[in-house]
Amino acid sequence: MTLATFISSRRFKVDLWRATPGPFKVGAVILVAHGLFAVLGFFWTPYGYAEMGAGLPLSGISWQHPMGLDQIGRDVFSRFMHGAHIVLLLSFAGTMLGMVTGTTLGLLSGYVGGWFDEITQRIVEAMISIPFLALALVMIIAAGPALAGAPVLIVFVVGLVYAPRITRIARAAAMEIATREYVAVAELRGEGTWSIVFREILPNAANVLLVEFSLRLSYAPILIGALGFLGFGIRPPTPEWGLMISENRNLLIASPVTVFGPGLGLASLVIGFNLFTDGLSRMLGQRPVAGA
Repeated sequence: MTLATFISSRRFKVDLWRATPGPFKVGAVILVAHGLFAVLGFFWTPYGYAEMGAGLPLSGISWQHPMGLDQIGRDVFSRFMHGAHIVLLLSFAGTMLGMVTGTTLGLLSGYVGGWFDEITQRIVEAMISIPFLALALVMIIAAGPALAGAPVLIVFVVGLVYAPRITRIARAAAMEIATREYVAVAELRGEGTWSIVFREILPNAANVLLVEFSLRLSYAPILIGALGFLGFGIRPPTPEWGLMISENRNLLIASPVTVFGPGLGLASLVIGFNLFTDGLSRMLGQRPVAGA
């Protein structure tokens, strides 16, 4: 049996599935479910997410309204469905921006060293000393009212909040890899700094950075939800889940499902990302640095 035939065989697929860590499988299933739900909510919802008068306000759960209606008669389930892709897109785009920025700065800092490393690390340390949410709020306030609530601002803020942490991880990986023989050989060949960083160091730091990306991605929905809850996230009536919790928090007694729906959505998404990250780190032999 050839290698290609074995890989395509049913036995190989079953063995690969059994060898995959349990948290990875559970997390992957949860994330796939969220992804399918987000795609469905993007193309179809029972009612318009901003449609008022879909029924009697605060009328509770029914077949027509599985999550009830809010105080102005909007269908909560429709808003919940439409908000799924917003949370995923903002989280992914913001984390990707932070990953690109942090990886570039960290790898260059770790390999080049000298004054560039000193300046970069002092800035990184100053930003890390500020809590996530406080730093995000400062950036949003500094952006001014013209950009307040814009999706591009939320992506930019998430990226800059995470970039310093990612920079530290990338720098540590680069400093360790830079001492290896193949880097010295590349230097003897006369390769430039950018070539060595992205052709020699980056591929060998990929496992560490992949786990770090997955870890930061699991935190992003919490940060975006917190900004929405505080009124610094996406502008209403766009149904971002944190904003939905904020809008309906006064209805916790009268209609708790209007709060529990988006709350459970955020919780399950974060749990899915965390389980996926844990399983991925086991598969790649890396340990995620949660407190970095």
